[in-house]
Amino acid sequence: MKKPKRPKDPNQLANVVVKLATGQASEPAAEYDSRNKHAVELGRLGGLKGGKARAKALTKAERSAIAKKAAKARWGKKKR
Repeated sequence: MKKPKRPKDPNQLANVVVKLATGQASEPAAEYDSRNKHAVELGRLGGLKGGKARAKALTKAERSAIAKKAAKARWGKKKR
């Protein structure tokens, strides 16, 4: 669940903090997370092993080609 955002303006933030401290206002309720908890866990498990499983399935030549392409993208940019 995400916490509600507070104002970025220092004056507005101070106003919210004072109202919370004095009891004139209460903390807004966090939004309800409507996602299925089990589906979220399964997705996380797949994401954790994705890179390792992909690297294991690639040949040495394929891994090398991917690394060269990444290095070229990283270092091939021209500075302005």
